[in-house]
Amino acid sequence: MVEVNLDFAGRINKALADQQIRTNFRKALDGVMAKRAGQFPNQDELSALRTLDKTIRENALNKLPELLQKLEAKLIENGIKVHWAYDAKEANEIISGILELNNASKIVKVKSMVSEEIELNQHLAAKGYEVIETDLGEYILQLADEAPSHIVAPAIHKSRKDIAKLFAEKFPEIPYTEDVNQMTGNARNIMRDFFSRADAGISGVNFMIAETGTLCLVENEGNGRLCTTSPPLHIAITGIEKVVENLTDVPPLLSMLTRSATGQPITTYFNMISSPRKSHELDGPDEVHLVLLDNARSKIRKEAELDATLRCIRCGACINHCPVYVRLGGHAYGTVYPGPIGSVLEPQRLGIQVAGKLAEACTLCGACAEVCPVQIPLPKLINRLRLEANEPAATSNIPGHGSLKTKKEQLAWKVWGVIYSSPKLYKIFITLAAKMRFLTPTKLGGWSKYRKLPQPASHTLHSKLKKQLKNYE
Repeated sequence: MVEVNLDFAGRINKALADQQIRTNFRKALDGVMAKRAGQFPNQDELSALRTLDKTIRENALNKLPELLQKLEAKLIENGIKVHWAYDAKEANEIISGILELNNASKIVKVKSMVSEEIELNQHLAAKGYEVIETDLGEYILQLADEAPSHIVAPAIHKSRKDIAKLFAEKFPEIPYTEDVNQMTGNARNIMRDFFSRADAGISGVNFMIAETGTLCLVENEGNGRLCTTSPPLHIAITGIEKVVENLTDVPPLLSMLTRSATGQPITTYFNMISSPRKSHELDGPDEVHLVLLDNARSKIRKEAELDATLRCIRCGACINHCPVYVRLGGHAYGTVYPGPIGSVLEPQRLGIQVAGKLAEACTLCGACAEVCPVQIPLPKLINRLRLEANEPAATSNIPGHGSLKTKKEQLAWKVWGVIYSSPKLYKIFITLAAKMRFLTPTKLGGWSKYRKLPQPASHTLHSKLKKQLKNYE
């Protein structure tokens, strides 16, 4: 397992030193934030819709076992095969097993954060499968051999010139261009060949409707529709938390998802998949499979406060508005999910000993909570995880709780507790601190890197009060 905590400070310093990446993020996310703000001119409507969406997601999580059973029954009734995966390893084995049974070797894939979470591409490549990402941003990153930097706009850290140079390197036969429309057209022509040869399509899922047994997929490029209809086999994978109870739950969630994510009133394509191709239909896959992934989600749901994490609809609004993310980018976090939602989800998913320091990369400004479409109290949850990292609750289900508390820190707090619990020791301590203030260190870990450490006052408050009282006598 990758130890995200090990070089977090190093990745942060590297990101801060890269002015071009900071410029790319600032320019891109300023535009996204402006578009989102323009979609919500009526603050009363926004508040009401956020409350409604929060209620919908809370209801689904409260009824999760019941809804998942209902969903499975409806999907099977509709002809979709359902598979349950406890963790990433099991999910990968299920998917490669389905591909093997269907003699599928060429796979086209839609952008899916859950597939990134389980490292599906790496697993399939190791087994000899040809996997092509068909979302333009994901395809760019596949060519560059990089991980996504954002959950909605994966290649947001790359400039137009970066992409032009990458295309020129990978496709020297195509004339060099920095024109965005031309580059997009070139990518489209390349991908058409992949679609025509694909044996299987793999996608994520934005919402699963228990009432109807329907899988909903939101996208802008049409690649999702091609991946799920052109090949004879469609495999969808998603987390168990993506279920909603009724069809009527989807419109308010979709409205907030698209406007919060990209500032669009609606995406270009909204796909609703309820079955394989029927006998009277001209297109569609012969088989549809759904892999339902747990991967620590059941454990997160058991935490009364932290279960709000699972309300997330992956819009990325918290990331877009985070002042820390804008300056660092996603790669500095070293995890699949960056920004505020990553700082909450990843320590719970991977363990605090692995990703707990992500919670420290937060100013607690509250911007993320203000824009979250389902009202996840992200700063509150981040504070809870900071507590868990150092002083775990006795009944904590979070893996690695208490693992970031160092021996030096434990000793320091123990000494502090002894001094501040004894009036005599406290008086001796503040007196000595005042008299020996010249010994105050100038460097004290990361805190003093950008701050000047304050010196104790030359006289204690008690001594000043005594002096004043003498003057009155």
